[in-house]
Amino acid sequence: MSEYPNPVSGQTISLSEKRRIRIAVALIYFCTGLSFASWASRIPDIKTTLHLTDGMLGSILFALPAGQFTMMPFSGRLVTRFGSHRVLLFSLPIYTLCLNNLGWVTEGWQLAIALYIFGLAGNLNNISINTQGIAAEHLYERPIMASFHGGWSLAGFTGALIGLLMINLKVPPRIHFIIVILLVWLIFWINYPHIIKGKSSGASDSPRRRFFSKPDGVLLQLGIIGFCSMASEGAMFDWSGIYFKDVVKAPASLVILGYTSFMIMMSMGRFIADYMISKIGRQKLLQICGIMISTGLFISVLFPYLITCTLAFMLVGLGVSSIVPTVYSTAGKHTKVPPGIALATVSSVSFLGFLMGPPLIGYISELAGLRYSFAVIGIFGIGITLLVSRIRAFQVAPAQPAISRKEEEMDEVPPFEI
Repeated sequence: MSEYPNPVSGQTISLSEKRRIRIAVALIYFCTGLSFASWASRIPDIKTTLHLTDGMLGSILFALPAGQFTMMPFSGRLVTRFGSHRVLLFSLPIYTLCLNNLGWVTEGWQLAIALYIFGLAGNLNNISINTQGIAAEHLYERPIMASFHGGWSLAGFTGALIGLLMINLKVPPRIHFIIVILLVWLIFWINYPHIIKGKSSGASDSPRRRFFSKPDGVLLQLGIIGFCSMASEGAMFDWSGIYFKDVVKAPASLVILGYTSFMIMMSMGRFIADYMISKIGRQKLLQICGIMISTGLFISVLFPYLITCTLAFMLVGLGVSSIVPTVYSTAGKHTKVPPGIALATVSSVSFLGFLMGPPLIGYISELAGLRYSFAVIGIFGIGITLLVSRIRAFQVAPAQPAISRKEEEMDEVPPFEI
């Protein structure tokens, strides 16, 4: 039986254990995505229930990425010191409990506090699971990070469908969220024993870094690309339902169609991204993605109708699909910084896009209308295309090692290729 070195502990594992690790990590990505999508699917309902204007909602949505940003200086260091598997053991359950808080709010200020705490737990969970993803990618010695994020996006699609069902059944958000939490806990406890255990190599040997130190130049560049992508993602997560309701004037039962179409294509894009990277390279793929983001958003602004906006949001989903996984994977391969710290650095810059995007839309919408705010976000896609061509990390990225046909056949994970 073939054996493979564990990239964290150094111990050897069998082929079946290797496959089980990949499935376990992918399913925990799924748990994280399902939790977030459940919140996003109920934003229009919560906005209406709390009688919030676009500007008020934009200000309140600022709380979630603010919480994520607050946790960033700590999450990378916690993961590096204690290991991602230990941090994940309590970060994901806490994250789901914070989702439950969102279902019980009755005032705008309560929603802001609940979102801030949701963001704190979310960032710690995000760094933990992405560190697991990088370790699994090292185990496979070929790009698979995008497929993990595909599991997250697939959960987003699943969460949107569950949300649509709950809306049509008139189930209140608090009951909806409790059902999702129980499902997430079941999946997590089944798969947690199979994730990669141990600390990243060199985690304890690397020199101590000052708490606020100058970020590495390469990581900062990667973060700027992630910033532009996450600003676009944040717009779609938080405002696609509002856009379909207020601009497209979609029927109540189809308000979630924009978000659903976006998530479908983002999922599909992430499952083919690793293959596309091997064919055309990271740089060209990300340049194409930037063009698709801008094109989709501009189409939705120029032609605000049900069919055209659905197609446009699908194009945006395909555009953002590959950017964050590729940026995180590249950061995780940085030789000078432990993976947890590298991810936290890139996430710190990237999540500024999540921090600024949704509130920016709310403010512009209050002044000029929601269509104009989407046009402004569309400019970020152009920025991605221009920035990628200038960043050395993609221009000199090493080629992936060749894999024989026999090894490729052995490495398949039927029927759920994650």
